[in-house]
Amino acid sequence: MPTESATDYDPSLGNKFIFVTGGVMSGLGKGITAASTGRLLKNAGFDVTAVKVDPYLNVDAGTMNPFEHGEVYVLADGAEVDLDLGNYERFLDEEMTADHNVTTGKVYQHVIEAERAGDYLGKTVQIIPHVTDDIKRRIREAAEGTDVCIVEVGGTVGDIEGMQYLEALRQFAHEEDEEDILLAHVTLVPYSKNGEQKTKPTQHSVKELRSIGLQPDVLVGRCSDRLERETREKIALFCDVPTAAVFSNPDVEDIYQVPLLVEDEGLDEYVMEHLGLADAAIPPERRENEWRQLVTRERTGEIEVALVGKYGLEDAYISIHEALKHAGMEAGVDVERTWIHSEDLAEGVDGQLDGVDGIIVPGGFGSRGTQGKIEAVRHAREEGVPYLGLCLGFQMAVIEAARNLADLEGAHSTEIEADTPHPVIDILPEQYEVEDMGGTMRLGAHDTDIEPGSLAHQVYGTTSCTERHRHRYEVNPEYIDRLEETGLHFSGRSDNRMEILELAEHPYFIGTQFHPEFRSRPGRASPPFVGFVEAIVEQTLEPEAETTV
Repeated sequence: MPTESATDYDPSLGNKFIFVTGGVMSGLGKGITAASTGRLLKNAGFDVTAVKVDPYLNVDAGTMNPFEHGEVYVLADGAEVDLDLGNYERFLDEEMTADHNVTTGKVYQHVIEAERAGDYLGKTVQIIPHVTDDIKRRIREAAEGTDVCIVEVGGTVGDIEGMQYLEALRQFAHEEDEEDILLAHVTLVPYSKNGEQKTKPTQHSVKELRSIGLQPDVLVGRCSDRLERETREKIALFCDVPTAAVFSNPDVEDIYQVPLLVEDEGLDEYVMEHLGLADAAIPPERRENEWRQLVTRERTGEIEVALVGKYGLEDAYISIHEALKHAGMEAGVDVERTWIHSEDLAEGVDGQLDGVDGIIVPGGFGSRGTQGKIEAVRHAREEGVPYLGLCLGFQMAVIEAARNLADLEGAHSTEIEADTPHPVIDILPEQYEVEDMGGTMRLGAHDTDIEPGSLAHQVYGTTSCTERHRHRYEVNPEYIDRLEETGLHFSGRSDNRMEILELAEHPYFIGTQFHPEFRSRPGRASPPFVGFVEAIVEQTLEPEAETTV
């Protein structure tokens, strides 16, 4: 039985599976619904993991354009995965692995390689059973050693790409005990012109699901408001589920409020009852409430941070947005994010960054927008605006210092300008012979040694850190002495690789070659983000409080 102090796996419970599908349209919030359910089950004392199924043919998300698909999230083991894995890690506070992201590319690659090796003994290789068996194998292996595995199937019911996964789920439900499986279906409940909540899209979506042989156990209606009683009853009647199995997932200002909302509706209790977990759960009055305390904590002020990037899509920087929220929770302030397109700064800042309290330059690839990022770095350095540079933002800070402090005219990165006279940023030596693009960068968790007494040491509170990487280029060691003569200091190193830079005599100026945002969690915010937010609070809010007194 799970203890009240930890979420330990209990073999006597067996593996329980929650499958989450979606209908009507993509982007409804299946991932947040799944992650919120997992958070509540974890609060109840169960060991929970998650799997994201992506029907696309890519082997992983690494080669996808962030502008189209959103952020490429990097796991500790170096896997480049869908951004929903980031939500699972943040909500569950558990590290995922490459095995927790199933793609059609991975499945087909494995099946074809097995066929070429003769593993199928001359049989005709088909979607059923070979592809569906591989899908089921991957889900079961990812679930090993946990009480509950939540499996989110990407896309919507009816998509041709997802049919093999729904068939695998149908087989899965046939092979497992009934109380070990729960199918949750998330659908859109729109409003008519006269303000009526419409159930027809949900009815059609469930009809499509049932035509495949899958009957949902739980329906979650995505609507701007909670579902009305009449709406829930109508959905239950036409979709053949109990009214008690129809839940709301209304719009919220912050995704971290979703677990609280679905808990208030009783989703967690219904799920545990269905899966036979209710008797093993920690009683509600003794469950951990740290999540609720974090989300509802009073904020004492507001700061504004400019995110200077090149991808005009919020999901492209979702981990940065969330890391700022986490740091704001810790500092007790709301963090407003202002999007600034880096291409608009190419000719200079020209007042576009006036009034912001801090500047972040995030990662990215390619030459577009890099000059604007360099101008943003220069503005932060010269005007004393707290600055945080991440991956490419770290490299842009090096280039800005090389040009404007070290007088290295034309200094640049060879990624952007191959013939630069001063390649202060150059390709990693192990990348010289690399031809394939997918999965070949410096990826995943690596250790960094931090110089005692440095700002980085103050921020991390330790002389080492382990953070996740995703890059092909790094600081050229030949220029380190010249750069440090300007006051730019590399306070974090991994062997001969520069990992952290900082600038003396500045309120807060830090750049990291790694991506600290990937390890940030509610209640365990990323140290560089916490230091950044705290520096802004000290510079902007605290002096006002003293003046008021």
